[in-house]
Amino acid sequence: MKQIIFLTHYFPPEVNAPANRTYENCRLWVKDFEVTVITNFPNHPDGKIYNGYKNKLYQKEIIDGIKVVRVWTFITPNEGFVLRTLNYVIFMILSFAYTIFSNIKFDIVIATSPQFFCGLAGKYIGLLKRKPFVLELRDLWPESIVAVGAMKNKLLIKFLEYVELRLYKSATIIISVTDSFKEKLIQRGIDKLKIHVIYNGVSINLFNQKSDITNTELKEFLRDGYKVGYIGTIGMAHSIITLVEAAQITNDKDLKFVIVGSGAERDKLSAEILKRGLRNIRIFNIQPKEDIPAIINALDIFCIHLKKQNLFKTVIPSKIFEGMIMKKPIVIGVDGEARKILESAKAGLYFEPENPKDLLENITNIKKDSNKSFSFGENGYDFVIKNFDRKVLAEKYKKILYTILD
Repeated sequence: MKQIIFLTHYFPPEVNAPANRTYENCRLWVKDFEVTVITNFPNHPDGKIYNGYKNKLYQKEIIDGIKVVRVWTFITPNEGFVLRTLNYVIFMILSFAYTIFSNIKFDIVIATSPQFFCGLAGKYIGLLKRKPFVLELRDLWPESIVAVGAMKNKLLIKFLEYVELRLYKSATIIISVTDSFKEKLIQRGIDKLKIHVIYNGVSINLFNQKSDITNTELKEFLRDGYKVGYIGTIGMAHSIITLVEAAQITNDKDLKFVIVGSGAERDKLSAEILKRGLRNIRIFNIQPKEDIPAIINALDIFCIHLKKQNLFKTVIPSKIFEGMIMKKPIVIGVDGEARKILESAKAGLYFEPENPKDLLENITNIKKDSNKSFSFGENGYDFVIKNFDRKVLAEKYKKILYTILD
């Protein structure tokens, strides 16, 4: 049986999109490959080691047939560019060191962004061991950091872009999650034949299972009213202040907003809600993965949002598929490829990013028309079943891996 090493900064029990995506793919691959995941001790997003784990040199465990190796982790909350970068660099060094000095056997190494330091570890492991290197491209870094204003040093940006380009050129194949990412790489001189597009998807089995909301405060807040919800990272790129502004200017006393997540901007957002004295919007910490279907099910509209930046026209937030599988009408403040998917599915409405008035107008449009709301939900469900079943996408990914293993 062929052996895969998969390097990832995030892995369950962490519940963010990169962790879930990697887990789902590896869980489905263990029937055909021996899969070893090298990752951190779980601490995202609050920079606190999860219960049941201790931050030591390394630890081995098996999760659903996946061999998981966790290496010592520099603990820092998901905020502050310098500390987070140090966190990424240390993981790059330790994951590389473990792979080389443990003498673990493998036939292929896969490394996934959004942090390209993880990709660099995969690159040098592949070079040293003379094994194929697969890069999963799930974010354009450092471009995404520059877009939100977190990096402004032009000399540093130029250097990182050089390193980034060398990383792309060194990969045996690149798995891109969007067509837009592929086009950008081709424009920068990367061979189009080695770039394969496999979209993010959704675990249909997980979202078909019955679940409940275990957080009693959240459950109570979702009990009545017309609920618009955002679930996910609350970071600089997401500009969730737009929902706060919408909550402040709405005249609809029945309308309430719920935000579920953590991230660098969470405390600032909470302070802003308190400062404005708003009672129709609440923020709750990120909830267990098993609770997410029930939380989405309690909403009337599922909201997805990113800052108004040209770069974000190239991304497809994975939450869009979770809203669709739960048959929820979607309002999306992300232009470009994500908007095209939503409009092709006829599963919701687009609003201008960072425009709370436009957001409210689209919410009202759906709220006042129950037939439209129902149609959006049904259309989205049918569309995601046909096109974004993660089991089908993992199978496609596996076939690509076989082409470089034969």
